[in-house]
Amino acid sequence: MSSETGTVGKPSLIDRFLNTIEVVGNKLPDPAVLFVISLFLVWVLSWILSGVAFAEIDPRSGDPISVTNLLTGQGMATFLSGMVQTFTSFPPLGVVLVAMLGIGVAEHGGYINAGLRLVLGVTPKALLTPMLILVGIVSHTATDAGYVLVIPLGGVIYYAAGRHPLAGIAAAFAGVSGGFSANFIPSGIDPLLQGFTQGAAQLIDPAILVNPLCNWFFTSASTILVVMLGWYLTDKVVEPRLQSTAVDGDPDEMPQMKEIDGRERMAFWVATGIMAAGLALLWIAAAPETSPLRAPDGDITAFSAPLMQSIVPLIFLLFLIPGTVYGYGAGTFKKSKDVIDAMTRAMQDMSYYIVMAFFCALFISAFGTSNLGALLAVKGANFLRELALPAGFTIVGIIVLTGFVNLAVGSASAKWALLAPIFVPMLMQVGISPELTQAAYRVGDSTTNIITPLMPYFPLVVVYCQRYVKGLGIGTLVSVMLPYSIFFTVIWTAFLLAYWGLGIPLGLQAPYTYPG
Repeated sequence: MSSETGTVGKPSLIDRFLNTIEVVGNKLPDPAVLFVISLFLVWVLSWILSGVAFAEIDPRSGDPISVTNLLTGQGMATFLSGMVQTFTSFPPLGVVLVAMLGIGVAEHGGYINAGLRLVLGVTPKALLTPMLILVGIVSHTATDAGYVLVIPLGGVIYYAAGRHPLAGIAAAFAGVSGGFSANFIPSGIDPLLQGFTQGAAQLIDPAILVNPLCNWFFTSASTILVVMLGWYLTDKVVEPRLQSTAVDGDPDEMPQMKEIDGRERMAFWVATGIMAAGLALLWIAAAPETSPLRAPDGDITAFSAPLMQSIVPLIFLLFLIPGTVYGYGAGTFKKSKDVIDAMTRAMQDMSYYIVMAFFCALFISAFGTSNLGALLAVKGANFLRELALPAGFTIVGIIVLTGFVNLAVGSASAKWALLAPIFVPMLMQVGISPELTQAAYRVGDSTTNIITPLMPYFPLVVVYCQRYVKGLGIGTLVSVMLPYSIFFTVIWTAFLLAYWGLGIPLGLQAPYTYPG
């Protein structure tokens, strides 16, 4: 797709930069193939380095680190015989798929979509921008629903309100994608990232456990930050600049906002009431100190507490039940098979993730078995110690580096699967907890999404914009979204550092230091 905006002349500096990023990024292999390549690299490096004596001490054993050669007959036999178990025991796999079964019913049955339309339909004009951004953030709960529903709705409701439709699309895009790591509602992304973080941390400390909601308090607080910052940027910076951009789309082809009908409205409130009742019952069941949902010592947030071990099944149920009730009430579900079909569609949406997870599991297993991960972590930690930089500088570096990597590798899970085995153990060696490293990664991963042409949904957002401005291209959309990306990166990073400095908990059982 062209990055020109309908004018003839020399491309701008930003267009040339983005074109370069697009060309380089398009030459990268698919993330799944990247894991295959990485696996072969691990095998070769393990063979080369297995005969080298290293002075670095393995923190797990107290002995000098030695690299295990995986390219031996025994190594290959172990790899092949354990391949199935390596995949099926991959930590993020089960938790993500279970959560998505329930979320899929709520999404494909229409419950989540109805809620989004209802909220946006009754929002006063003065609060249109913050509500649109907030809805975009909350839409992460339904995986990619925000890209296909909230962003086009942003243009529709702004156009209907007499405002520039591109400002509505920009605000929604900022919430859905720029605020991807801000949400006060737990979602499938939490256990997904936690699985990679825990696996990486166990390269150094096999006994360590990471709570799936280890960043929940921080992402909840970040919701307010992203909404307020996005509100200011949309109304004071982005929309005024768009006034010179003429809306020249065909009015007959511009999408219209579909009103939620009486049956859908009733079904939504009944389903929401059932969800609220379920949460109330859960609270009542967990309140007594002798509750079976608590740990033996009465702690409700301990890793051993059944409630903490049930977070993913609870996400499954809290979306499955109201999603099913709404589906039958609104008529989107006629029979029980429709519910199963919704789950099936959710699993179809996850098919690429399953393929990627297979190769990722093999890579991470080989990376750990070879001891290359521990070696890289200890050497990296020694380098950081020699630099003697404050820990805050290290966290800022992780955020900036992640943002640049995000320009070429758009998938949050694929990127963290590649980076976690390097970042997490290395920072543990200098006393930074896996939970804080994951929080820094989430900030860096979010803030450059909206200026990443290689992000899978970026071309789709361009198409949404072209319904209103025919000549708009990738370069124009990036120029619109660049203020969000810059301000989100700077201020969200400062927010994390201030949050850390004040000692506010990141989430459940989430220390800032290791050992915590």
